[in-house]
Amino acid sequence: MKAFKHYFKALWVFIFAYLATGVQAQIMTPQPTTGQLMTPDALNAPASQMLPRMDSVDVSLITCGPGTEVYSLYGHTALRVTDRTTGEDMIVNWGIFDTRKSYFVIRFIFGLTDYQIAVEPFNEFFIQYAATGRWMKQQILNLSRKEKWDIIRAINRNNLPQNRVYRYNYFYDNCTTRARDMIESHIDGKIEYGKSNKIACSYREMTHQWNEQSRWARFGNDMLLGLKADCKTDFRQQQFLPDSLRADFDKAMVIGPGGIQHPLVEQSTMLFDPTLSQTQDFGQAASASFPLSPIQCSLLLLGITLIICLLELKFGHQLWGYDAILLTVDSAAAIILLAMVFSQHPTVSLNLQILLCNPLTIIFMWPALAREKHGESHFYWKALLICILLFYIGNTVQHYAEGMNIVASCFLLRALANLRIGSQNKVKKV
Repeated sequence: MKAFKHYFKALWVFIFAYLATGVQAQIMTPQPTTGQLMTPDALNAPASQMLPRMDSVDVSLITCGPGTEVYSLYGHTALRVTDRTTGEDMIVNWGIFDTRKSYFVIRFIFGLTDYQIAVEPFNEFFIQYAATGRWMKQQILNLSRKEKWDIIRAINRNNLPQNRVYRYNYFYDNCTTRARDMIESHIDGKIEYGKSNKIACSYREMTHQWNEQSRWARFGNDMLLGLKADCKTDFRQQQFLPDSLRADFDKAMVIGPGGIQHPLVEQSTMLFDPTLSQTQDFGQAASASFPLSPIQCSLLLLGITLIICLLELKFGHQLWGYDAILLTVDSAAAIILLAMVFSQHPTVSLNLQILLCNPLTIIFMWPALAREKHGESHFYWKALLICILLFYIGNTVQHYAEGMNIVASCFLLRALANLRIGSQNKVKKV
């Protein structure tokens, strides 16, 4: 029982690690900083007194590049507020979560994770990202006095204890979309992002652009993402990725009162370039992954399965131990995908890969193996055969994790071999 508990816990850790690939490098901290922009006296001062002071204030969009950890593959977004008169330099970060909270992993799995805003000194933020070799770009926004003051007051309202926490969703409501919405909702006019050369692509395809070098992270991500992740995204939906929003801001124009236009971004600067720093090799050991890719592992599994099937057909004896291993792994994957059905993450609940990582395996694994020990076949193999065929058809509407079609072929071979040998043994007994 104790071993089972450890095994079950490991499954949830697996889920969390790969769901977190959509976290976009949120900062994991047990005690997030919750400072303020400006002093309470300044915040309560009349607008007529504070607006002239805004000439010395800059509001910037900060975009950080990807890291080597699974949760940092997609970059990060924050806002920076700098006051040249007082020397105040703060970062506004919507990517804070507390892993110490009760049932954190379970809540994350089922889409019940609460993130929060935090305001901290920019220096601390910069050191953390530079130390891990992640590039950092700044876009100083071309804002009026009133727009800057409205944004500062809105950030402080957002940072009040009763407003600080929000329900995080890694595609629809994350650190990047929160920063964008804060800017858009306090612009005196309308932001026009101009003509887009973006290709209509899915959420899955967009994440693939950033996890190309982390094939096992991609595999885990694609295992958990379901059919809805393959729906095409529009221009605005693609801004959930930090660098996509950065690129859009670079081209954006603000249409103000009377139709007067001006660029949204006043100045773009590279704050930190890891290619020019000694920190660029930081974390490379942590990024080292399993030497074989998912496709190589699946081909190896197919080769072993084919050899075993040929040996069984030649000698007429079923190697039930091999099926016990396959079905145990399949049951573990089935538990994970079955849990995703009840998740509030909208892109994981409908996942056709559950046809292969099938909950039926959990129910019928031991009866099927018991029959196999006596040289007989169980009806489970026929049911699995039908599910595998439906799984293949599902390729037309959902992109499966790398190598999963090959894994399906392994189970197809095992189903056919068990049915064939079971049938032959039945004839011999008669």
